[in-house]
Amino acid sequence: MVDLTRVKPYGDTLNDGMVQLSFTLPLPYGEEAKEAARQLVMKMGIKEPSVVYSKDLAGFTYFIVYGRAVHTVDYTKIKVPKVEVDTMTKEEVEEYIRENIKRNIVVVGACTGTDAHTVGIDAIMNMKGYAGHFGLERYEGIEAHNLGSQVPNEELVAKALEVDADAILVSQVVTEKNAHIPNLTELVELLEAEGIRDKLVLVCGGP
Repeated sequence: MVDLTRVKPYGDTLNDGMVQLSFTLPLPYGEEAKEAARQLVMKMGIKEPSVVYSKDLAGFTYFIVYGRAVHTVDYTKIKVPKVEVDTMTKEEVEEYIRENIKRNIVVVGACTGTDAHTVGIDAIMNMKGYAGHFGLERYEGIEAHNLGSQVPNEELVAKALEVDADAILVSQVVTEKNAHIPNLTELVELLEAEGIRDKLVLVCGGP
């Protein structure tokens, strides 16, 4: 039986604490690099580390290490804030627009800068949608403009001005080095310079 006040990783048997880690070190492939990986994992609090796989990456080395975690987590004390929202069907959205807004909503979407990852923006904007949910192009009362990928911020803002957009949707891949932040900052600054930042909804997201 699992003790929820002392939860440990599960490998082969309950509460054995076994974990698998994978990482790369900027070290040349060899026994010294393997020992460095083993010592690093020990400093993470992992006991009995074993380097089970390593690969030469031309001056770097990739590792997979097994080990035993000794720490536990009290699951019963974990409290995570959750956002609860009401969702509307396509028909309910269309009815809401007809009865409350009483005009077409204009939405412009794009992957901006050098970003070519269009899966998300296409799922939201394109008529076929995703996972059984239609995209905005199919909605009555919504005028959707999908500009595609690698769209300069200036071009996106110009299109928003041209069609008098109510909302701009931007898809950006979120990177470890936060490369998306300067691009999105530039977009906001351009909207502010045009005096329309507070006149539309700006939504940004991505994997």
